[in-house]
Amino acid sequence: MASGSWTLEIDSSVEASRLFKAAVLDWHSLAPKIAPEIVVSGAVIEGEGSVGAVRQLNFSPALPFGYVKERLDFVDMDKFECKQTLVEGGHIGSKLETATTHFKFQPATGGGCVLKVVTTYKLLPGAEDDQGETMKSKETVTGIIKAAEAYLLANPDAYL
Repeated sequence: MASGSWTLEIDSSVEASRLFKAAVLDWHSLAPKIAPEIVVSGAVIEGEGSVGAVRQLNFSPALPFGYVKERLDFVDMDKFECKQTLVEGGHIGSKLETATTHFKFQPATGGGCVLKVVTTYKLLPGAEDDQGETMKSKETVTGIIKAAEAYLLANPDAYL
């Protein structure tokens, strides 16, 4: 079974703490409001939003799969960092055996932040590592961050 990973850096003019809360921790609530053409609904379905909690995001036909379930494996509220594992949906069971994403929002000098994303995955036997899928994943993460950023810039009192 092949394993792989990809990394991504995104600059934002929004403070790390606000973007971390909106784009990662509360994305299941915010996404259906600001990106309903992609995310139809979302909710924490196990736990209370802390380590071990599982959330589900339900997607529109714009995506090639109907939903994902993600488990929060690690969170550091002071360092604006978390790690989550895809446990169901998406490409789990069809192309991927496992997939984990680590998000770290680092305050930037002069304001804003830099988000560093590292995704690691293990392919199912016979599945091919598709660079097109990697590019789509990076574009999706960038879109999420930029949508949350636009919302936060338009709503300066949100997620303080």
